[in-house]
Amino acid sequence: MPYWDPLPAARAAETGPLPAPDGGTWLPDPVYGGCWNRRSDRWGERDWRNVPGPFYGAGTDSCWMGRLIAPANVLYEDERGAEFVYRQPRDVAETLAVLGAAAQDPMAGYACDGDRHWTPELVRDWWRERARVREWAVRLDRSWSVSESGEEREAAGGAREYVAHIDGGLADQLRGYVFWLAEGRPARPGESLPGLGGA
Repeated sequence: MPYWDPLPAARAAETGPLPAPDGGTWLPDPVYGGCWNRRSDRWGERDWRNVPGPFYGAGTDSCWMGRLIAPANVLYEDERGAEFVYRQPRDVAETLAVLGAAAQDPMAGYACDGDRHWTPELVRDWWRERARVREWAVRLDRSWSVSESGEEREAAGGAREYVAHIDGGLADQLRGYVFWLAEGRPARPGESLPGLGGA
């Protein structure tokens, strides 16, 4: 599967209106710089549940706003409720949604410089260890799907989506991303993609 780079769409949108939790749009404060986080330590603080790719959460707030804007991409961890990216954006609409979630985070805990840090071998390492995050998501679904909290029951759906993503198309997407990281371009039709290794 060819890799779709969301960063051109992110750069084009960083000064425009972004999706808001109420379903409308809002214009971020000019000091908001998209997800171009000025804190260089974000990569080292990233949550281990983030799927490989340019976007990730690292020390976000725990206000649970992300899924109101980007339910196809953002999920909450169960230790303090911080947000992370369980699916990289697949199109412009999802890119805008992730930017909208990032813009709502007062901790400035999102970043989109993952391409500068991920390497083909780090992606393969993540894939070899995917059982850890899959097991976590299964446990989260079991716990939150029977919660009295409507927000937790909704987020349990995101955990199920994460498991389906891991079991479904994620391997092909990561193979495309490994090619992108190694070659600096998406694979052309007919070009073979690298393997990920592991079971």
